[in-house]
Amino acid sequence: MYRFLLTRQWLILALITLVLIPTMVELGFWQLHRHEHKVAQNALISHNLKAEPVPVATLTSPGHTVPRSDYWRAVTATGTYDEKHEVVVRRRTATDGSIGVHVLIPFDLKGGGTVMINRGWVPSAADQHAFPDVPAVPRGEVTVTGRLKADETTGSSGIKDISDLPDRQVMLINSAQQAKLLSRPVLGGYIEQTGPEPKGDTPELIEAPDDSSIGPHMAYAVQWWLFAAGVPVGFVVLARREKRDRVAAAEAAGQAAAAEPEPAKA
Repeated sequence: MYRFLLTRQWLILALITLVLIPTMVELGFWQLHRHEHKVAQNALISHNLKAEPVPVATLTSPGHTVPRSDYWRAVTATGTYDEKHEVVVRRRTATDGSIGVHVLIPFDLKGGGTVMINRGWVPSAADQHAFPDVPAVPRGEVTVTGRLKADETTGSSGIKDISDLPDRQVMLINSAQQAKLLSRPVLGGYIEQTGPEPKGDTPELIEAPDDSSIGPHMAYAVQWWLFAAGVPVGFVVLARREKRDRVAAAEAAGQAAAAEPEPAKA
């Protein structure tokens, strides 16, 4: 009754079914792992944002690579801004999605050392080769609070680094690059400033990362597993339908043959 399953068409269909099932199962686990990663990242963000701020120099040093466990860690820095060596980071977005730049400035720590601080977002200049209008920083000694971030690289950020940019413009926030430009050691990573808030709300401070959304990854995982379960069911349904159609066709052919008149005898 199911001998048709051995035909070329059905053997190919069976092979496709056998390939689809493990593929969909694997895709489901991939989405599950993304869900687990998102949940773990949210927990890390929440913990580090709520942690008591510590001096930035206790978590990083020149040449230090900020580990993931310290991402978004609340830190403080006391010292003075080095406005002379302020630069802007191109192609950055504001909260409303507008394209502009981030303002990056060296901050000389009280007691020694320099750390880079991302002051926030401002619009680009009308001429991309010009330095944009950036509000002045407070004079004298100040205490800055913020979130510790790791150095950006092309690999980690997906941003292509460009070397022939106009003066005082960069593509990446990278302490090693800034150390070369400044000709002095710079603490690894940088601070994403959260306070003090600037006068006139400019530069626009960067929003805290979202630690509540887990995304649709778990729903996608369940979908892929349901698809994997549905593939063999679909194969069986198609096979049964094919059998039914073949049986109906055979019965119809038999009835047609029986209805034909017998040839007249001589």
